[in-house]
Amino acid sequence: MLLKTRGIIFRSTKYGDSSLILEVYTEERGIRKYIVSGVRKVRSSTPASKLQLMNLVDLVAYERPGKDLTRIKEVQPAFIYTRIPFEVERGTVGLFMLEVARNSIRESEENPSLFHFLFESFAFLDSTTGPISNIHLHFLLELTSHLGFMPSGDYSAATPLFDLREGQFTGDFPGHTEYLDATRAAHMYQLLHANREELATIKLSREERSGLLTDLLRYYRYHIEGMREINSLSILRAVY
Repeated sequence: MLLKTRGIIFRSTKYGDSSLILEVYTEERGIRKYIVSGVRKVRSSTPASKLQLMNLVDLVAYERPGKDLTRIKEVQPAFIYTRIPFEVERGTVGLFMLEVARNSIRESEENPSLFHFLFESFAFLDSTTGPISNIHLHFLLELTSHLGFMPSGDYSAATPLFDLREGQFTGDFPGHTEYLDATRAAHMYQLLHANREELATIKLSREERSGLLTDLLRYYRYHIEGMREINSLSILRAVY
């Protein structure tokens, strides 16, 4: 059986002398693993440039019931990046987003809404001409709605704090230290309810972005069991 689907390349691992094993988040089947033979040969019919991390692809793959590792028959770009590979800032933000996604998503079944969100997020990161300094924060907040722990309630004068453990805005101190104060909760709420095109208008200092990033990753660790450390975080902090 052949499967035709769009995909996002999550991981790429060398296998043997010339092959790769890919972990791909697919539109039709969730997370799948594929082997691509001969890709690192000089005259490969599938150049390695098509199989870089973060690439958005159209692929045709063999599907066999009960098999965790199958082969890709054909692969073509579904969207060609024109900025991410050549601009350090965009590339760094993209790698952070990718690592968060692959550390958070465990699904081996289709989730079209989640796939569309990821696909459009990477495409927007590449194509927007506005500032990108808030994109990674917005991505973290948007992703929570697909993972099942989107912040609940509203920021207001009566509920100016955000409880990281409970995932909700509150007016009472929660009795532990895992909460956002009124200023940081307000920033989070503003980003949470902004669309991508509005991100460039939200003004945060480098210190404010860094602090909110730390808090959002704490929030993820509370709500995703076994959430691994984000290796690209230190590089992202150096840029933003």
